[in-house]
Amino acid sequence: MDLYEAIYSRRDVRHFRSDPVPDSVLIRVLDAAHHAGSVGFMQPWNFVVVRAPELKKLVFDSFARENARAAENYAGDRRSLYDSFKLAGIMEAPVNLAVTCDRSRRGPAVLGRGTMAETDLFSTCCAIQNLWLAARAEGIGVGWVSILDPETVKRLLEIPPAVVLVAYLCLGYPIQFEERPMLEQAGWESRTPLDQVVFAERWNHRWSALSPE
Repeated sequence: MDLYEAIYSRRDVRHFRSDPVPDSVLIRVLDAAHHAGSVGFMQPWNFVVVRAPELKKLVFDSFARENARAAENYAGDRRSLYDSFKLAGIMEAPVNLAVTCDRSRRGPAVLGRGTMAETDLFSTCCAIQNLWLAARAEGIGVGWVSILDPETVKRLLEIPPAVVLVAYLCLGYPIQFEERPMLEQAGWESRTPLDQVVFAERWNHRWSALSPE
C-alpha cells in the first residue's frame, strides 16, 4: 500500500474482529509513530498499551458516562441519529492505546518552541497520524475515542498529573474498512471541498488552480 492509498482509505474504526494484534506488528506501528517530526526534536510523546479487559472496562465506563452527557446536546432526528452511532470500540478492540504529551520534556527552552508553546501538542498529533497511516498499511483499524474524561483515564493508567492525555485509541483488525467515513455515510457531515479550505497569498483569497474561471 502506498502513502496516498493509506491516506485515502484510512478510517475511524469502531467495529473490530477478535483476532489479536501481534506484538511485532504493534511495534512497527509504534515505531512509525515514534519517527514523527517534532519541533526541536522534542519527541514529547509516550504510549501506554492497554490490553487488560478489566482496565478497558473502567475506561469504557468513563466513555459511557460522557457519551450520555454528550447526547443531551442533540434533539429530535439529530438525537436519534447520534444514538444510533457506535462511537467506541474499547471493549472489542484487542489493543487500546493512550497517547500522551510530556510538556516538560527537553526542559524549558526547546528549540523552535519559544513563540508557539503548543507545538509539543501538535508534534504529538503528528505521531498519532503516523501511527494511523502505518496501522492502515498493516491492515489494522484505529478508532480515536474522544468522549472520555481525561483525568479519569489518567488516574486509571497512572499517568503523571503534569502529562497531557492527547488521545485514547482503539486498535485491531476491523470487520471492514468502509468506503467512506461513518459520519459522511450517515449524513451527519459531508467532506468540505478542497477549494474552500485552501487560500492563495492571503486569507479568503481563492487559488485559481483550484477555482478556475
